[in-house]
Amino acid sequence: MIIAGTGALVYGAAVIGLNEAWYKEFDRRSFHFFNDAGQWENMDKFGHSFTTYFESEFCYHGLKWAGLPDKASIWAGAGSGLLLQTTVEFLDAHSSRWGWSWPDMAYNILGSALFLSQQLHWSEQRFRLKISSWPRKYSKQPILSDDGTKESSLYQRTNDLFGAHLLERYLKDYNAQTIWLSVNPASFSRSSSLPKWLSLSIGYGADNIYGGTTNSWQEGAARYSLSSQQYPRKRQWYLSPDIDFTHIPTSRPWLRSIFSILNVFKVPAPTIELNSQGNFRWHWLFL
Repeated sequence: MIIAGTGALVYGAAVIGLNEAWYKEFDRRSFHFFNDAGQWENMDKFGHSFTTYFESEFCYHGLKWAGLPDKASIWAGAGSGLLLQTTVEFLDAHSSRWGWSWPDMAYNILGSALFLSQQLHWSEQRFRLKISSWPRKYSKQPILSDDGTKESSLYQRTNDLFGAHLLERYLKDYNAQTIWLSVNPASFSRSSSLPKWLSLSIGYGADNIYGGTTNSWQEGAARYSLSSQQYPRKRQWYLSPDIDFTHIPTSRPWLRSIFSILNVFKVPAPTIELNSQGNFRWHWLFL
């Protein structure tokens, strides 16, 4: 009863907070659909999987800590993560700016299923979804509207798109984000000579993304269009070592809690990058 009551309070507070932060400024309308497949170079879709994944795992650990049996905690954790993200879709479905997105739901299910299947089969997470993001600075150099009568800038455009505050930028700036699939090789072999905490991560990111499908936008009556030669939209793939903090032994509960939080984030490390233009790049430390 206490678990259910606490969960309901947390869920209600999260919905109210989300509504205040994301939806309050936009008009409401009746339930409607919105097909955003392929937009934002699919960065938003991988973000949906990542969010549902870590929500599922966090809920699972919370339920286990509260005394629920392991298997029940696994199913309830995965269901809770999916419920939280489905709530976002319902809010989208009643917002004039967005709508119910089946592609979003597919990626939500993928994130929850990734947690559920591993926990049921291995009783651990050998493949983890993680995130990294580092604040980007955008130019204040004037950009002329298509008819040459108005001015804007990348700074203004990205503030409108991704928000002006650090937390908003961390969550919404697709040019700064990378979503990682981090695999722990030692988990597959007890005789492995590799350190148990060492993982290998494959990352996905994008660059020069200033609109859902094209780098064109409207500000009042003025329309702006960026040159695809000067600002080519790019997809990026990364390969990098990582740390799985759950494999660092400790007997201190507070340290285990810190490790659980740290495990959401990809640690900065040397990284190889390949982009959709066929160019390789070496990063001594990718943040």
